[in-house]
Amino acid sequence: MSSGSECLKGRSIMVTGAASGIGLATAAQLVDIGVNVHAADFRAPLAKERLGADRIATGLLDVCQLDVTDPDAVGATVDRIGEKEPLNALVCCAGTNIPDRRLDQLTDATWRFLLETNLTGVFSCLRAAMPQLRRTRGHVVVVSSISALWPDVSGPAYQASKAGVLALVRGAAVEEHDRGVRFTSILPAMVATELLDKRPKPPTREVRDQILQPEDVAATIIFALSLPERACIAELAVIPNDVQVLGRT
Repeated sequence: MSSGSECLKGRSIMVTGAASGIGLATAAQLVDIGVNVHAADFRAPLAKERLGADRIATGLLDVCQLDVTDPDAVGATVDRIGEKEPLNALVCCAGTNIPDRRLDQLTDATWRFLLETNLTGVFSCLRAAMPQLRRTRGHVVVVSSISALWPDVSGPAYQASKAGVLALVRGAAVEEHDRGVRFTSILPAMVATELLDKRPKPPTREVRDQILQPEDVAATIIFALSLPERACIAELAVIPNDVQVLGRT
């Protein structure tokens, strides 16, 4: 990591979706630079295993059992975290997709499942964390998707949920600006995470090696968090240079 990330040392940051993919990579990199990380996932044991005993032993890592689709649990978890020290940042990485994602395959249940996880889950985390973030003049970073702007093979429901996240962050940024809270949307294209296994036709190993890796997006998130208070990245698209350009997969 660059020396700019040193300014994050000692801060308190919550990361959702921390058991895999971008959330896991972000939580790991933050702990490694000295951040007090609250790593939240409904698969807490898996998050502990993957983040490793060495990081837990630093005393900087708190792994939380959390389903972001449960707003009461979100509120209770965020309140517990804030009892020790208020959050300086919230990083929302939790998200999912489904194999049967075409419009003619979607059901009421799968539509609600994607929106509750990808969009309402972000709202619940924002709502719970805002009192603390207002106190610290904190920062919210939300992982949306390039599919929020450009159609791709991720499916209409996923794209709608990620476009909703982008709109939610834009609206929140306007309202919270006077309170000093910054908001950033990260819009990655194809990333080699477990979500690719939920595609109707998962990409080959060759393709996975060419696309973005979770560590790439994590580094982008940490760069955004590391900027001085006078600066803010509002939205940032990140694409795999070898296989993709904006608007085309």
